[in-house]
Amino acid sequence: MVVDLSASGGSISPLPPSVELETVPVLRALAAANRALAELKGRAASIPNQAILIDTLALQEAKASSAIENIVTTQDELFQVELFPQGPESGPAKEVARYRDALKLGLLQLQTTDGLIRNNTLIDMYRLLKGRTDGFRTTPGTALKNEATGEVIYVPPQDRQDIIAAMSGLERFIHDDASCVLDPLIKMALIHHQFESIHPFSDGNGRIGRILNVLYLTRTGLLEIPILYLSRQINQSKAEYYRRLQAVRDCQDWESWVLYMLKAVELTSQTTLALVEGIREQMADMKQRMRSQLPKLYSQDLLNNLFRHPYTRIQFVMNDLGTTRQTAADHLDQLVAHGFLEKHKTGRSNYYINTALVALFLQVSDGPS
Repeated sequence: MVVDLSASGGSISPLPPSVELETVPVLRALAAANRALAELKGRAASIPNQAILIDTLALQEAKASSAIENIVTTQDELFQVELFPQGPESGPAKEVARYRDALKLGLLQLQTTDGLIRNNTLIDMYRLLKGRTDGFRTTPGTALKNEATGEVIYVPPQDRQDIIAAMSGLERFIHDDASCVLDPLIKMALIHHQFESIHPFSDGNGRIGRILNVLYLTRTGLLEIPILYLSRQINQSKAEYYRRLQAVRDCQDWESWVLYMLKAVELTSQTTLALVEGIREQMADMKQRMRSQLPKLYSQDLLNNLFRHPYTRIQFVMNDLGTTRQTAADHLDQLVAHGFLEKHKTGRSNYYINTALVALFLQVSDGPS
């Protein structure tokens, strides 16, 4: 959304804001959100291979976060891109897959920088997400508009030096664990609002901002791995999300914004918990049935493959099990014959679907919040 504006733009006040944040309603909502998040963290630890959750739930988060920006794809298109990244699948599915890759890049850099979320990390994620080489905005003209009316509702900072200064201040606030004693969930809400108000990139700010949310929760230890399925709730209350963002800019209504974000954490923790529990139960059931029906075939590595890749192929099994192409193909065909997978074909390539797992994703995606 670009219009002809002066280089002034909106001013960004430093964090934290000089208002009372820990009100009685906020503290009540905070307790509920922390309980739900703690339960999610504990249950996620019961999955034997954490990479399963990172890969599968990150892809679901990518789908939901991209939908907020009207980048819509189906589960089938998304998993097809995983199978055949060089294939002719839809552009939206490939962009959603890049979101997942950007999230995983952010996690890797978080793990290799002693828990620091640097602006360089945000820039690297943006470049991967958008397939570009630039960074923070360098030219004026960016304004946020009402999608329905076209009315300009907010003008972020326009001058490059103002953007850099504001993002430097945000980086310091993210890592200020000593003087800022706010609860991490309250602090996450402030960080998210500040990032979206700075609007540092020419595109992709919403998606990078939502990755920043879950990276921050991982940094603080509220999550072991970035699996909070936050975008689904924002997508289902998109009008309120934008209204609460703007109310802070218009009249410093921080309490309503923080309450909104805390409720989103609580609800999406419950939703993600349902996904984690569903995955755990399906893995346990498939493990028992494979040991009973195909005892010579069963291995934990094979089981992990079928849940890390809801759509799998011979090459994936070869890589995960370190086996030959013929052995991998025989394994998959036996799983199809015993009803564990469905076999499909596209062109000259076969692929295999864990239909129960895909049905679980569809159930959560399409069900009530």
